[in-house]
Amino acid sequence: MSEAEICEAEAELGIAFPDQYREYLLRQSPDGAVNRLRRSAAGWGWHGDSSTNYDLLTTAFPHPDSYRAYEDELDAREPLPENFPDHNAHQAAWKQWDAEYEVFQERKTSGAVFIQDNGCGFSTLLVVAGPYQGSLWFDGRATCDQILPLNLDGRPASFMDWLARRSMDLVGW
Repeated sequence: MSEAEICEAEAELGIAFPDQYREYLLRQSPDGAVNRLRRSAAGWGWHGDSSTNYDLLTTAFPHPDSYRAYEDELDAREPLPENFPDHNAHQAAWKQWDAEYEVFQERKTSGAVFIQDNGCGFSTLLVVAGPYQGSLWFDGRATCDQILPLNLDGRPASFMDWLARRSMDLVGW
C-alpha cells in the first residue's frame, strides 16, 4: 500500500494506525498473515473480517478488568425460568436481557480490529484506539469467555513480535 492510501484509510475510519502496523502495510506482501486492509465499494475495511464493529472503532478499547464487575452483575440478572410463572413473560424478559448482553459483548472489542481469524471462534485483535493502541489481544470468548493480552517474556507483544511468532505461547493463560 502507498502512504496516501494508508492516510485515506485512516481518515475514513477515524483512527491512526499503530506505527508497526503502518510499517507492515507499507511493506506487506499478500501472504495471508492478517486480514488485508483494502478499499471496496463500501469503503475501507479488512477483507475476511466480519467481526469488527466499525461504529465502535474510534472508541477506546476497554481493558477486561474495567468491565468484570458489570459482567458479573449482568450475569446475575439473567432471567431464570423458575422466577417466572408465565413462560411468555420469561421469554420476553430473557430477550430483553439477551439484547443488553449482545451490546455488552460488542463493546468488549471497541477500538480493536479482528486482525486474524484463528479458527473455532478465536481471533487476534489489534487495538487501534485508546491507551492500549498497538497492543494485541487474544479473543478466547468462544470457550473461556476471556479476552487476554498477548505477552512475550513478560511484556506486551508488539505487532512485529506477533507477526514473527503468531503462536499460542503469547497468551498468558
